[in-house]
Amino acid sequence: MEQNLRVPGPTPLPAAVREAQAGSMVDHRGSEFAEMLRELSSGIASLIATDGRVLLLTGSGTGALEASIVNTCSPGDRVLSVSIGAFGERYAQIAEAFGASVERLSFEWGEAADPERLASHLSEAAPYHAVLLTHNETSTGVANPLRELVEVARGAPGEPLVLVDGISGLGAIPFEMDAWGVDLVTSASQKAWMGSPGIAIIAVGDRAWAAGENARMPRFYWDLSEAAGWAEKGQTPWTPAVSVLYGLRVGVRLLTEEGPEATWARHARTAAQAQSGLEALGMRLVAAPEHRSATVTAAWLPDGLDWSPFNAAMRARGLVIAGGQGKWAGRILRMGHMGQVAPREIADALAVLGDTLVELGVRTDPVSAVR
Repeated sequence: MEQNLRVPGPTPLPAAVREAQAGSMVDHRGSEFAEMLRELSSGIASLIATDGRVLLLTGSGTGALEASIVNTCSPGDRVLSVSIGAFGERYAQIAEAFGASVERLSFEWGEAADPERLASHLSEAAPYHAVLLTHNETSTGVANPLRELVEVARGAPGEPLVLVDGISGLGAIPFEMDAWGVDLVTSASQKAWMGSPGIAIIAVGDRAWAAGENARMPRFYWDLSEAAGWAEKGQTPWTPAVSVLYGLRVGVRLLTEEGPEATWARHARTAAQAQSGLEALGMRLVAAPEHRSATVTAAWLPDGLDWSPFNAAMRARGLVIAGGQGKWAGRILRMGHMGQVAPREIADALAVLGDTLVELGVRTDPVSAVR
């Protein structure tokens, strides 16, 4: 059965990406690979509006988060984690694991971070070495007002570094690295870039590079100075996931042809379709309208509905959506709509979701949701 994969990643692959990934291997120390790596790095840099270095390493988005910490911080550095959900907490845990002195400015799950509250905290606290921000929190379906948060953080005492988890936002939600003052941002191939899992994406600005000269956290595989040296030669320091890069190159080309503004608008339209359909089914969305993510929508399960049989029944019909994480496990569903998603795929998902609710005794109108 062909699945309608509506999770927050990995995303469904366009046919051209799948075809590209079936290509023959090349020498990852040769000219063909060098040409591909440079095209990808420059293409991603253009799409996120940065003159900084973009490095591609084999690994997950979490690996990219680890790299962002260990290449900019030293044990004992004061780090502020601005957390709005499970992935904001993960970023803080990574920094703690390597010895940073982490403080948390946590907001209720389902809410966006408040720039004014961040400004107040930063003005009252001792200076921080770095501030960790989340672009888009997939555990709750909330997109942060990132530009405003970055502006506040950059203006704080001590001018802390601004490190951003952009894993589920880049390529789908407005983002301009240099204009906004982001020092480092991470992403991953399997999200809006429309590639398979396996490539960690790290964009590094001048201030973050300078911080790396004094950073003393242990690193080997994730040493960005090592990666940058090899990138100058069109190579990666360690064996790369060549097939994933083949597909990622196609994804980046598709986004480049579309243009960032058109891509952002398309994701906003798709999100609106999913959100209006879920509300028509009688489901209550987690995020306030002004902070709803354009890549994943979270909704509360109807009272008394058990997630496990609900999920199993949808999967039996070919629909795969995500459940809640952490303290929200079994309480919400999360519908992904990033990458190349057609309105028909959203409509089909709503039809299956609605029919399954009816089967399980929930009064709702799938036809209205699809319409």
